[in-house]
Amino acid sequence: MHDDHIPTTDVIHGWIEEIFSWGVRRPGYEADRRAEEHAIEQFRAFGLERVRREPVELPFWEPLASSLSVHSAAASFDVPCFPLPHSAPTEPIELELTKLDADAPDSARGKAAFVVTPLMALPPTLAVDASGVPDDMEIAVDLRSGGIVLDPRKTFDGAIQTLPFSPAIQEVMEPSIAAGASAFIGMLEGYPGNSCQYYVPYDGISRPIPGVWIRSSDGSRIQALLAEGPVSIRLEVQSKRETITSHNIIGELPGADDECVIIGSHHDGPWASAVEDASGISLVLAQARYWSKVPAAERPHRLMFLLNAGHMAGGAGCHAFIRDHSDLLEQIVLEIHLEHAANEFRERDGKLEPTGEPEPRWFFTSQNPDLKRSVVDALQAEDIDRAFVIAPDTFGDQPTTDGGAFHPAGVPLVNYLTAPFYLFDAMDTLDKIHRESLVPITRATIRMIEATTGISAAHMVKGIHT
Repeated sequence: MHDDHIPTTDVIHGWIEEIFSWGVRRPGYEADRRAEEHAIEQFRAFGLERVRREPVELPFWEPLASSLSVHSAAASFDVPCFPLPHSAPTEPIELELTKLDADAPDSARGKAAFVVTPLMALPPTLAVDASGVPDDMEIAVDLRSGGIVLDPRKTFDGAIQTLPFSPAIQEVMEPSIAAGASAFIGMLEGYPGNSCQYYVPYDGISRPIPGVWIRSSDGSRIQALLAEGPVSIRLEVQSKRETITSHNIIGELPGADDECVIIGSHHDGPWASAVEDASGISLVLAQARYWSKVPAAERPHRLMFLLNAGHMAGGAGCHAFIRDHSDLLEQIVLEIHLEHAANEFRERDGKLEPTGEPEPRWFFTSQNPDLKRSVVDALQAEDIDRAFVIAPDTFGDQPTTDGGAFHPAGVPLVNYLTAPFYLFDAMDTLDKIHRESLVPITRATIRMIEATTGISAAHMVKGIHT
């Protein structure tokens, strides 16, 4: 490793600050287009070869205006709200409000379904011990136990992590739609920060009814009114949805052979989103800058730097890359994805405060024993703790990452991710970046790439055990 080639914390954080300053970076927004251009400019400035844009068709969605008012015999008031992405717009409508009852869903037909949506709050060791799921919690993924825990300071003992997902994950509206409801009103229960600016679902799928998120505090007030008698709402949602062309941004460096290591992330985000994923963009830029200074003969393979479009539209960019480069897949020695250098925050006395720790760090790693060993060695060499080295299918068929689709495509991978509760919210601001992680993650990634020296794609795949 050439220590003098590694960007400093200030340099990497400076890239994050610049990207964050451009504003909301949803797929196709002006700030997202600017992120594309920025990546092109940086890749060229570093001397990367074959720097290019590859088109990705995806759904664009923009909320234009929304309003919600609540009315009962006891009170009438306006409620701040945020439309669920890609849910239907509506002219002002007045509907009876009813709490969705799983045992009597027909009671919501033609009404506005009030849905209490709790975020999952679970032991962080869930990633390696599925027995940590409470008996009364049903979640929409099959959990696979096992993995390696790197927590020498025992910071996970007795800890609870609030994840940015409800048990329904993306399908929060589906029960209301199936019940025949005419609108969805979602209360975010147990959401630190008491926000309604929650960009979920982000699968890019159009839903046929309007829906809005409201704050936990307002939801509690509405629940009290529902307990007293009839409640109605007046809802309006204006939004724009169309199909657009975004771009995956790619640059390459030649190496010791023509097989490939991909280092990737995504360039869009739900808001200005420092962690999701200005941090990922910047960690990829750090790799590009480092390896551009290393002689080609010392690069173990051809290196491809990939910033995908449309993560917040169902991972459109990653799926497009895999589809358009099917002939490359068998030549990929390793696909490394870098996402979310996140500070851990907790709510105390109604305020969000940093704990001084990084969020628990997941390293989804293909089950090749030598690869797993190289990941653990790299993390330990850089003192990266509060980390898990886990199977790609720990939480389902693939990692919960922008690069997850490489796993079912048969590509060996290491995908780094954290999942703080604020990940899809406007509260993902610069203070949420764990600055102390930026250089260690960069150095550990370099070590993982160096460890592929002399290893072919076929040999890596052959060593994978499921």
